[in-house]
Amino acid sequence: MSYQVLARKWRPKRFAEMVGQEHVLKALVNALDDDRLHHAYLFTGTRGVGKTSIARLFAKSLNCEQGVSSEPCGQCSACVEIAEGRFVDLIEVDAASRTKVEDTRELLENVQYAPTHGRFKVYLIDEVHMLSNSSFNALLKTLEEPPPHVKFLLATTDPQKLPMTVLSRCLQFNLKNLTAERIQQHLDHVLQAESIPFETAALWLLARSADGSMRDALSLTDQAIAFGAGAVNEADVRAMLGTIDHHLVYRIVEQVASQQPQAVLEAVQSLSEFSPDYQSVLGDIVSLLHRIALAQVVPAAVDNSLGDRDQVLALAQQMRAEEVQLYYQVALMGRKDLPLVPEPREGLEMTLLRMLAFRPAGHSAAGAKPLAAQAPVASEQQAHAVTATTAVAPASVVPEPTEPEPQVQALDAPRVSMPEPPPAPVQPEEVPPWEDLPPDLAAMGETESKKPRPADMNSVQPVAKPPQQSRTFADRPVLVAAHDNGEAEVSRPEMPAPVAPENESWAELFASLGLTGMAESLARNLSLEVEEAQRLCFHYTPEQEALLSGERRERIIEAIRQVRGAECVVEFVQAAQTLETPAQRAERKRAERLAEAVVAIETDATVHSLMEHFGASIDYDSVRPID
Repeated sequence: MSYQVLARKWRPKRFAEMVGQEHVLKALVNALDDDRLHHAYLFTGTRGVGKTSIARLFAKSLNCEQGVSSEPCGQCSACVEIAEGRFVDLIEVDAASRTKVEDTRELLENVQYAPTHGRFKVYLIDEVHMLSNSSFNALLKTLEEPPPHVKFLLATTDPQKLPMTVLSRCLQFNLKNLTAERIQQHLDHVLQAESIPFETAALWLLARSADGSMRDALSLTDQAIAFGAGAVNEADVRAMLGTIDHHLVYRIVEQVASQQPQAVLEAVQSLSEFSPDYQSVLGDIVSLLHRIALAQVVPAAVDNSLGDRDQVLALAQQMRAEEVQLYYQVALMGRKDLPLVPEPREGLEMTLLRMLAFRPAGHSAAGAKPLAAQAPVASEQQAHAVTATTAVAPASVVPEPTEPEPQVQALDAPRVSMPEPPPAPVQPEEVPPWEDLPPDLAAMGETESKKPRPADMNSVQPVAKPPQQSRTFADRPVLVAAHDNGEAEVSRPEMPAPVAPENESWAELFASLGLTGMAESLARNLSLEVEEAQRLCFHYTPEQEALLSGERRERIIEAIRQVRGAECVVEFVQAAQTLETPAQRAERKRAERLAEAVVAIETDATVHSLMEHFGASIDYDSVRPID
């Protein structure tokens, strides 16, 4: 007996033997068992997912001599002849080779005649989308109202090409691609039944290469058996398919996460021995990072369709979420730039080196040089700049300890207290502190010193913008005042200043109310003028009168009583606001943080060095405080 290929030998003989497509099988089984049969069925899906197999099983169920049911006997003459492809009342037509309208008319001439041997005359038209428009038109009337003894089973891989008039006359079932996991399990069953030795990893390679098609998977398995001399081994399958070892992809990602440049380049060297498609390699890295991100958020969402679930979960534990997101973006950009590089391998290596070079802030992996090692140097430079800023006034003009402490606030701007420097009295023979400043700070004061100042500002040393700056923070001067207690004041003319005394208790209470929408906005702009144990009185402006309606007012009162107690009395009065509202407090805090950020940048030694040597300037519009 001649050898029969696995794809034909293992064609399912019953609905129960079908792999996947449960949504289609359930509908067909119920229709057969309940005798609710339609006259035309359309099966769609890609190659090798079971369209023709299901159609033949359906024809067998219709013509089984034991009766119409979802469980044909498989032993009667009708079942045997259908399985062998010689049943006279099952007319299989290849529409790709019979596209003309004459072929369709010839086919339909015998529709009116009763079946010769079976219960139904079944027309199985494969690749029906290949028929011409004239053929479809000739088929329409018969397809809509065929004789009771005729059933049409249509199959196609491209349902978009079918006319709507045909689709509307059929029950349509869309067959899905099979997952690699389902294919691997079926291949395992087939090879065990065939007593062929195999390696599970080789079956996963075959299942992934089949791309959802069971027929392709069985055909590749036949090829692998021949290639491996009667066995299916991973090494042989990789050589046959010309695929790379996916373990190298996992190894590359692991070494990148561990910051091991030497190991990463060694993995790329091993990868290059397969002469791979580097675009596909980067695609595999992107897909792996996507699955790792899923595993970090919802571990149950990671399936085992690629046979690597355990490896993905292990990498998800090893890597931080922000790392995965950064590497994913770097890999995407590297894949986009790959066509521009002279050598594809060079593009892959540069992408991996970029992953090694850029990491989320505040993280250093074992075995890598921590970038934070340079942090103490920067901190010392910043501390030096801050110390120098607080000591810009010479000792000769600092008030004596017996005199009252000067209260200097230039142009009504908010005060910002700088960190207190360690005490360092200046000896006569020592260099004054302002001469130890960076060159830019040492030259400050010439321009501002020419401007008239109040008499009580003798202790203020102005800090002018560096000469090479083309643009400052709205060209507003910065005034830094140093006092004998070590504190410094930084002011700008147009910085927002508090319009009323602070009210921290109302700000804390507001943060705990949990209001939203318009009620939250209104409460944010109320000032708490009277605060007693069981009574709170709020002032609001005339502009808020129309908005502070009964419903919103009740929401605010209810939220306050949930925090302060049900017996708390809440009053609202339209009057002048003398205390700070939460909105004003938030704006004041933001302005203070902005002022601190500006001062930190202006007094940074590195910034001054860049300005001096490269003509750099500070873009004050880009300064943002850290929330």
